[in-house]
Amino acid sequence: MDLASHSTLSGNARGEPGDSARCAESPRITHGLAQRYVSPSIFCVHLLTLKTVVTNSLRASSGERIGDLRTASPATPVQHDKLARPLTIDASEMPANTSHSDEQLVDSFDLRALDADFYVDPYRTFRALRERSPVHRCPDGTVFLTRHRDLVRVYRDPKTFSSDKQAQFKPLFGDSPLYEHHTTSLVFNDPPLHTSVRKAIGDALAPKVIANMEQDLIRLVDRLIANLQGRRRFDLIDDFASVIPIEVIGNLLNIDHGDRVPLRAWSASILGALEFGLDERRRNEGNAAVEEFVAFLKQLISERRNDLSGDDIITRLIRWESNKFKLSEEQIYHQCIFLLNAGHETTTNLIGNAVHALLEHPDAHRHLCENMHLIDLAVEEFLRYDPPVQLGNRITTTDVEFDDIPIAAGTTLTLCIGAANRDPEVFTDPNELDIARKINPQLAFGGGIHACAGMAVARLEARVALEKLLKNFPDLKPDGPSVRAQRARFRGFSALPMRP
Repeated sequence: MDLASHSTLSGNARGEPGDSARCAESPRITHGLAQRYVSPSIFCVHLLTLKTVVTNSLRASSGERIGDLRTASPATPVQHDKLARPLTIDASEMPANTSHSDEQLVDSFDLRALDADFYVDPYRTFRALRERSPVHRCPDGTVFLTRHRDLVRVYRDPKTFSSDKQAQFKPLFGDSPLYEHHTTSLVFNDPPLHTSVRKAIGDALAPKVIANMEQDLIRLVDRLIANLQGRRRFDLIDDFASVIPIEVIGNLLNIDHGDRVPLRAWSASILGALEFGLDERRRNEGNAAVEEFVAFLKQLISERRNDLSGDDIITRLIRWESNKFKLSEEQIYHQCIFLLNAGHETTTNLIGNAVHALLEHPDAHRHLCENMHLIDLAVEEFLRYDPPVQLGNRITTTDVEFDDIPIAAGTTLTLCIGAANRDPEVFTDPNELDIARKINPQLAFGGGIHACAGMAVARLEARVALEKLLKNFPDLKPDGPSVRAQRARFRGFSALPMRP
């Protein structure tokens, strides 16, 4: 997955104190091996998002093990009604702003100063840019690309358009755990290091590994569905979509179920440092999360080295060797963190965005429920229509031109996947949700040598989750305001309350 640079806003929509302030004296939540490495601040800031992981862990304690999963017995959901969420936008009550002309949208566009309307619906702005300024110079000197053909050109030429972010990340992160992580992980490196690490990841996510995980995934989703049945309402994100990737990646890494509690919080803090508007609090949270995750992995990897007969990803990365290249200890840590971050963010957003799109398009919702054989095409359309990762970055290594517009070496390019996926040069009726769309070269997983290493896992998770959700709840309806996370790079929901 093409995760890129910068950092998020924080707080909440009413300007109330964040969770860290509210939870300053809250008890630590700890489980097993992880308890030695998790700071209270990480849990406080993300306590609400951890609700389902904690609840499922408690439920599972009385259940029967199924592989690395458990069959849960019913339990009362944990309530956190008085905790503030991270900065969010009530998407149901804020229609997209149509008061600005396309010219005004283009002239005022600045990723560092986006208004609330953009987070609700960025696609009008993307269309205006694609039509009026497809090679757009932003106020900070970066260039914003919105056409499908331009993104494909960049993806296919990694020599000219580099993914190495050392120069870009050094002033943002300094010599810090965040800098070490983001400059060591697969996605932010060029060949030859990228080639070697990609081979190791490819071995760890071989087709056999993915095929073997499907039955555990089906049992997990069945258990989550069973927990939702009989309830008057549930939150699609907390109670379903966010749980799936944490459990799947926990299984792939063979992390004990009780040690998975902090994974989602770590991921949220580390990826938070990649959004726009990095502040000191978010930087500190990200650094703490990397330190805690690495400390956790050090113990885990030490234990795995005592027995290398396993088939989990960590053991595969330890064993892997090609042309005398072996991953260093630090590289193993950061590839594991990368896999969690990319997998969690992509799948959670994909499922949430897909269900929201269906509820906004009742004819498509009904058609898919009645024609579930279209589920694979539908997943590709959800990836195109409202992709979970909207923006990526590259840096030019030499002077280049787009449309005779000169761009100097060393310029940061922002690749707008959300705009490219609605390019009328490529897609018929690009703003329509067509779950039976057959010609669909969507770019949600990037392309070229940096195409998402875990795309097969994400597709499998989405297919199983959506198929079972729609079969069991064909009359699913919203039950309260949907809440968009106020992020430009990663597009998803903080809350999607549902009525079965």
